Amino acid sequence: MTAHPESTLRKGYDALQAQLAPGTAITLLELGAQHTGVISGSGHAPATALVLAIGSQHTAHAFFRHAVPTPLELETAIATVEDEVTRARAILVPNSRLYSADALVRQIALLAGVPPAATLHLTLEAVEQTFNRLAALSQGRPATQDTLPPDAAFAAALLILREFMHHLQFTSITVVEGLGR
Repeated sequence: MTAHPESTLRKGYDALQAQLAPGTAITLLELGAQHTGVISGSGHAPATALVLAIGSQHTAHAFFRHAVPTPLELETAIATVEDEVTRARAILVPNSRLYSADALVRQIALLAGVPPAATLHLTLEAVEQTFNRLAALSQGRPATQDTLPPDAAFAAALLILREFMHHLQFTSITVVEGLGR
């Protein structure tokens, strides 16, 4: 039996808050296969968690017919992901820092050129540059000229992260290990 996404979010939030200075304003992003979870707060009483109906595999299955999506597939997915991501604006604590412990977000950071470490700091600019590489592949650039995986779920995860950071105005995301999962 799988834990409810909101329960998992709250456990991750509590584990992260335990590592930070008391009262630190944070937003935790969990980019899952079927859903994306968001929880934001400052201290032990976070704002309401929100589970978005977008996830790496769900979005890939719904919009992508190719391992590397076509430009039209990307554009169609972006419209839906944007709409879903902007729902999270209502729960965000002002000036919170964005965190994640997801393996896919870690993979994106490493492919964006962030040096391997227990804690990774990925900027929106690096996410945009990595997404531009995906867009170039979708327009026909040979896959042998890039290290991005030719995988629709990876493409969906990158798209979701990009739209989340861009539309919710996060300039960076800190990727941490574990959070007691």
